[in-house]
Amino acid sequence: MITRKSIEEVLQVSKIEEVVGDYVNLRRRGVNLIGLCPFHDEKTPSFTVSPAKNIFKCFGCSKGGDPVGFVMEHESLNYIEAIRYLAQKYNITLEETALTNQEKELRTAVDSMYIVNSFAKDHFVHNLWSREEGKHIGLSYFKERGFRDFIIEKFELGYAVDDRDDFLETATKKQLNIDLCKTMGLISASGHDFFRARVMFPIHGVSGKVVGFGGRTLSSDKKIPKYINSIESDIYNKRNVLYGLFFAKEPIRKHDECILVEGYTDVISLHQGEITNVVAASGTSLTHEQIKLIKRYTANIKIIFDGDPAGIKAALRGLDMVLEADMNVKLVLLPDKEDPDSFLSSNGTEKFLEYLKKNEEDFVFFKTRVLLEDTGNDPIKKAGALKSIVSSISKISDSIKRALYIRQCAIMLDINEGILVQETNKYIKESLHKKRLETGGHYSGEEFTNQEWIQDKNVPSLPQPDYNSESKDTIQEKAVAQILIRFGHHPYDDQMSMARFIINELEDIFIFLEDNLSIQIFEEVKKLIQEKGQVSHQDFIGHETDDIRQFAIDALSFPYEYASWENKGMLLQTQKMPEENYINESHNALLRLKLKKVNKNIETIEREIKEWNDDQQDQSEYILQIKILQELLKERNIMAAELGTVIF
Repeated sequence: MITRKSIEEVLQVSKIEEVVGDYVNLRRRGVNLIGLCPFHDEKTPSFTVSPAKNIFKCFGCSKGGDPVGFVMEHESLNYIEAIRYLAQKYNITLEETALTNQEKELRTAVDSMYIVNSFAKDHFVHNLWSREEGKHIGLSYFKERGFRDFIIEKFELGYAVDDRDDFLETATKKQLNIDLCKTMGLISASGHDFFRARVMFPIHGVSGKVVGFGGRTLSSDKKIPKYINSIESDIYNKRNVLYGLFFAKEPIRKHDECILVEGYTDVISLHQGEITNVVAASGTSLTHEQIKLIKRYTANIKIIFDGDPAGIKAALRGLDMVLEADMNVKLVLLPDKEDPDSFLSSNGTEKFLEYLKKNEEDFVFFKTRVLLEDTGNDPIKKAGALKSIVSSISKISDSIKRALYIRQCAIMLDINEGILVQETNKYIKESLHKKRLETGGHYSGEEFTNQEWIQDKNVPSLPQPDYNSESKDTIQEKAVAQILIRFGHHPYDDQMSMARFIINELEDIFIFLEDNLSIQIFEEVKKLIQEKGQVSHQDFIGHETDDIRQFAIDALSFPYEYASWENKGMLLQTQKMPEENYINESHNALLRLKLKKVNKNIETIEREIKEWNDDQQDQSEYILQIKILQELLKERNIMAAELGTVIF
């Protein structure tokens, strides 16, 4: 069990812009940073990071939190696992107490999977460096590929020996869960090692943890598959993984470009050659999920192909989704019989980069050229190529870019530009029709307009609170709770904080409060004041209760910023900033809440007086109720006057 002191140290050291920056390409907007949300598809950034408040908030999907919350959401970790992740990132040694048996049983299945994979990785690494078979076969293979020790160690390469029970026996001795090893694909259904006589490539997730393995046989037997991969599990789905991304994410952001190659060894060779913004799709065609991963760091992809024509055409068919994601795609075709690994080894880093720069070609133009080379004078083939090219162009959302592509392709295809425009519009209409049907919308068959297509239908509107779903009393209570979270740490006067002032003001109406979440927050503030005399944002955005944590994030987040017209000599701001007006804002919020409660009491007493039975009830009680009503009416009028509210 991690001590509270260690958890607080992690919370204090963790910076939201650094944690989020490991996954999202951020750019500055005023005092905040913005980027594309990693939790939902979007083309226009609605994901905001506030370094001052140490929180993130997406105004598209409403997700928000502190550094711990971000790691929990992004890496599918629980609270303690996220603390461990951040402690490792910031090199913090955690103080821990011994786990109870119950706590040991609560270890999640996901955590156990990572533990098993980490053990397997260490086992394969040990085989490579310390066992004769590993050194003679596995290490020799890597050395023949030109891999130096540092790069072998960096990518944690290993070797699975030619023994069907080697890993099984080692795992059994170390008391690993064998059923879980089967689930992870390390042991086959027959009960023997899945990986045998293969060099091993651990596949790292974005956080650096091993999620799976790729194994390459060194046998010349054609019946044996050259590569095999871990089976899919809760932590490994090859559609969601890019090999080498953990090592490449910072260089990708730095260069604002991701180089995509085909295989593991291509990635490793380029990294060794100091070309580090490179990843591979792990033996799959590029998927929507992988494109989304890349887009977190850059909008620019450069794909390197070897000279295999069939492979190129197959790959081209799957790249339209990159255009749909509003990304810029460049393709480079290497000389015949060369791959990135061999070409780099033969020419060196400098000439390799020169070749890429000289021979990179825009995806649409590359596709046009490749398809035209195959058509000859056959009009049927040329028509098919034209449809394929137009289909790709129709995926581009930027109307200016789309028009430029159409113009250039019309020249390359020697066809009237108007025909291409007409065909492109057909594809766009079909796409819109399909989307409307998929979303249950009605397609009326109207003519396509540029305005309709340019509009980004994926940009969600800001979430609006559902005031109809709760009483006005609870809205007022939540308004006070929001002020407590936003300004509770500010001073009310020389002797008192805002938190203490608000809690004192709530004392006389506390028993009338209705909103459970607001009551929890008020009680939490009371406790914090008693324990340490103050409150802070972190007390709420790092709270163990999900509802309080989310409420705090929403309270501290605002989708807009005030324009800095005063910097241009234009004083247009007539209202005080919230940070300057919090005392007045809190007074008004408290008055509105108290006024609601007083009105409710007035309604109750008026109803009781109306239903009063002189024959059966005490007359003195009736007089007392009248006096109470008069006092409440007087109190209501005073509060209404302060608020400028007219009472009818």
